[in-house]
Amino acid sequence: MARIVKEADERRNEILDAAETLITEKGYSKTTIIDILNQVGIAKGTFYYYFKSKEEVMDAIIERFIEQDVQKARLIAMDKSISPVRKICRIIAAGQPRTDGPKDRMIEEFHLPANALMHEKSIVRSILALSPILGEIASQGVKERLFSTEHPLEAMQILLVSGQILFDSSMFTWTPCEMEQKINGFIEAMEAVLGAEKGTFEPMKQILAAGSGCILQESESRRAE
Repeated sequence: MARIVKEADERRNEILDAAETLITEKGYSKTTIIDILNQVGIAKGTFYYYFKSKEEVMDAIIERFIEQDVQKARLIAMDKSISPVRKICRIIAAGQPRTDGPKDRMIEEFHLPANALMHEKSIVRSILALSPILGEIASQGVKERLFSTEHPLEAMQILLVSGQILFDSSMFTWTPCEMEQKINGFIEAMEAVLGAEKGTFEPMKQILAAGSGCILQESESRRAE
């Protein structure tokens, strides 16, 4: 029985791996179920045993990316050797896509107007999955008197939602100067929402800058080191 389950999981992941490769190479709209079948070397019946449609495959790919981010976040949250502030910074950094990596290419695909609904769904799912972990870290920060908020979970949700929208290149096209100001403003708002002292999240500036492709002024860079 265990072997059967393992084989089923392996086959499902093979389909997802093939679909992810095809989508990043050809784009979602140009990738067909036939393409996926040929890539994996399976019949239609096998495909439909695991997935009802191409849309369902894409949903599963999104869930897999989110689950990877959640696993990283949990490991960071469990590390008792680092402060709540550093945990939050590391989780945000861990979630940043690597340039030209699979996640980065998939995000580019989400940004196409035709994929707006999938993009919206991925943002919502990501926020719902990560906010409980970050909320617990914020609660730890309150206990250690680093933060001052009666609503740590909601505070993190507010920050996740605003950050996802503000730094989304498909929604806003900021100039480098504007992006630097948005980052500075976001950090100031972050400290206010969590009730943290000014300068607490200064290191976050470099993380957000790296994620948005922005180069901070030299003075900002030195303070963030």
